[in-house]
Formats: sequence, structure tokens, C-alpha cells
Amino acid sequence: MSAPAIAETERARAAAQQPALDYIRSGQTPFFRLPLCDAERRRGSRERAGAVVLGVPYDGGATVHAGARLAPYHVRRVSAFLQPFHPYHQVDVFEATRAVDGGNVAFPPFDPHAVREAIRAEVADVLAGGAVPILLGGDHSIALPALRAAAERHGPLAVVHVDAHPDTSDDAVWGDAYHHGTPLRHALEERLVEDGQLYQVGVRAPSADALEASFSRRRGARVYTAFETAERGVDSIAADVRRRIGDRKTYLTFDVDAIDPAFAPGTGTPVPGGLTSREAIQLVRGLAGVSLVGMDVVEVCPALDHADLTCHLAAHLLYEGLGLVALRADAG
Repeated sequence: MSAPAIAETERARAAAQQPALDYIRSGQTPFFRLPLCDAERRRGSRERAGAVVLGVPYDGGATVHAGARLAPYHVRRVSAFLQPFHPYHQVDVFEATRAVDGGNVAFPPFDPHAVREAIRAEVADVLAGGAVPILLGGDHSIALPALRAAAERHGPLAVVHVDAHPDTSDDAVWGDAYHHGTPLRHALEERLVEDGQLYQVGVRAPSADALEASFSRRRGARVYTAFETAERGVDSIAADVRRRIGDRKTYLTFDVDAIDPAFAPGTGTPVPGGLTSREAIQLVRGLAGVSLVGMDVVEVCPALDHADLTCHLAAHLLYEGLGLVALRADAG
């Protein structure tokens, strides 16, 4: 490569990701050292972002251990030294996606309805700008407003839901229909999901009753339990999901408790018998080619983590999601 070409490559890389020494000097902590670009700046920018990473610091929907509201701050910190070139997809993730850190969705946390509306509006704004929203929660209740915004934009979606729990609970146990165990019930009832296009991977936790356990299946979902996934292999599961989705607009919602607590201890509702870290990354990579229009990674609880294991894993899952966006952008 010629000297001018090398210089041009270095300039492009600097624009896509802040140089490491500049990051250290500034003391700021954006996701992956990406440019900081809130909604107002995004609207005024001539060069549109292709992906916007948003923190959603809310855990008012947690039923066991609170603390997921702090995840955006901790995951930003550990994400800083992920490098841009994807070892499997062979693409510069940040350059291909023109990704930015959109900051955190801001809201007073004391009004859950207002919180959901703030998340929906922020995600809708990202989608209106032609970018893919990549969210880091927060508890899993944040997925519902994000799905609402994506379905408003694209119509009913294919949804890949990776979780230890089916998240089809109702208000019978906790007296509230909008906690972190309910987002997929609402998504199905509100027809945010296209008929037959919900794929639940890693499910293994007990449910309140048989009706809750079978809720998504009765509505056409394909459920791959953690044990079926282990028996068949993640590659087989991912290929099956990918084939069934085709070119549909797809939303990926990833609860870290899908992963065994031996690998992801920092979560409020751990369930033994889950995916390994490698399987989790392999699963997302296996969705290569899907038309990803949104993603979230949720339920990271830094106070329960050990040596940042779960935070590092969450950062890598976000990176893998950006990798899916990068592949589509690169192909286009």
C-alpha cells in the first residue's frame, strides 16, 4: 500500500474511532471510543451515522436485584479497547457502520410510562435518521418501547430473543404488567412481531404456570431451549433461525442471563445451565446477513459482576451486533 493510501486509511480510522492516546488524554468514556453524537448533533450532521449506540440506565422493571441502570457506564469503560477490524467477518466494524455513541436516554426514573415513552421516542429518532439503534440497558423492560419504535418504522418484525426466561409473564405475580419479565408478551399481543417470527433461544427457567410457559409457542414462536441448543449446536440453531427469517427486518434482544452465570455472573436473575460466552458470540455471528434494524443487550448488573466478566461480554455482544450492521453496509 502506498504512503498516501496508508495516510488516508489512518485518517478514516481516526474519524471512525478515537485514537487510544486521545481517549486516555480526554478521560471521556464513549462506547468503543466512538464519536459522541447526541440527537441534536446527529440531526445537524451532514454525514449520517449508520448505527447509534445508546445507553438506557433504567432498572425500575427489575424484580430481584436492581443495579442494571449502571451498566451503560461500566460497559462503556471496558469497551474502550475493542479494535475495529472484525476477526470473523473481515470488516472494519466502526468504519462500515459509521457508528457513534448517542449518549444515554435521559428520563426521571420514577414514572415508568414516561420512561417507556422516552425510550420509544429516542429509538424512533435514531431510526428516522436512517441509523440502527444498538441499546445497552437497563433491565429487559426497555426492549418493549424499542420494539414499538422499530415496528412503527418497519411494520411487524422478526425478533430473535436470547434469554433464560420466556418473558411472557403478566401482572399476576408482581402486580405490574410492565416489568422485565413481560416485554415479549406485550410484543406479541401488540403485534409488533410478525406471525411466526419470534425465535427464543436459551430458555430454561421455570415459569409461573403452563399457560405462561406455552404463551409464545401458542402464538407461533419457535423456542430453542438451552438444552436443545447444547444438543444441536449453536451453528445449527443460528442457521435455522437465519433461514426462517430470510430478508425480514429483524430485532435482536439479548438478555445476558441467557449465558450461564459461570461466564456472566453480573446479572440480577441468574439461571444455571446456560450458554457459554463462546456460544453467545457464535450465535450472533451466525445471524450474518440478517437485516438488523435494532438490538439491545440487557440485564447487566455491574454490582454483581466479577472482574468485569459480564461487562466485557456485553461489550463484545454489542460489537457483534455492530458487526451484523457492518456486513449489510459493506455488502451495500
